[in-house]
Amino acid sequence: MKRAVYPGSFDPVTYGHLDIIKRASEIFDVLIVSVLNNKDKTPLFSVEERVKILREATKDMPNVEVDSFSGLLINYAAQKDLHIAVRGLRAITDFEYELQLAQMNRKLSEGRLDTMFLTTSLEYAYLSSSSVKEIAYFGGDIGQCVPDFVADLIYKKFNTNQS
Repeated sequence: MKRAVYPGSFDPVTYGHLDIIKRASEIFDVLIVSVLNNKDKTPLFSVEERVKILREATKDMPNVEVDSFSGLLINYAAQKDLHIAVRGLRAITDFEYELQLAQMNRKLSEGRLDTMFLTTSLEYAYLSSSSVKEIAYFGGDIGQCVPDFVADLIYKKFNTNQS
C-alpha cells in the first residue's frame, strides 16, 4: 500500500491545497493531510479548527485522512511509517525553499523520508493562505480562493462581510 503525508499549516485551506490533495490522493492509496502545530506562529484558526475544516473539505475523498502534528516532520513520518512527503510548488521561489527542506528531511531521516513535488495547477498559482486572509480582512471576495464554507468561517473570524 502506497501511503504519503501532505504536511502544512493550511491556515486557511485554499483551492490550491485542495488541488494538490486531490491529485496526490489519485497517486497514493492513502494520503494523510497533516496540520502542523507551529507554536511560533499565531494562526487564524486553531489546529483543531483546521483539522475539522480539512475533514469537511476532503469528505468526498475516501482515501484522504486528516491529522495533526507538532515538531519535526521526520519524527511524525517515522511514527506513522510514512516515507513520502508531498509538497506543492507555485513558483521558483517555492522550489528553492522546498528543495532545502526536502534535502534536510532526507538527511535527518537517514534517507527514510523522500519528498515528491507537485506543481500547482495554473489556475491556483497565485493563491496563498496569507493573501486570502488579507483579502478577507478587508472584506474582499475570496470566493475564488476557498470553498464557500471556509470563506464564511474566515469572514466570521475577521468579523467582516464580503464587499
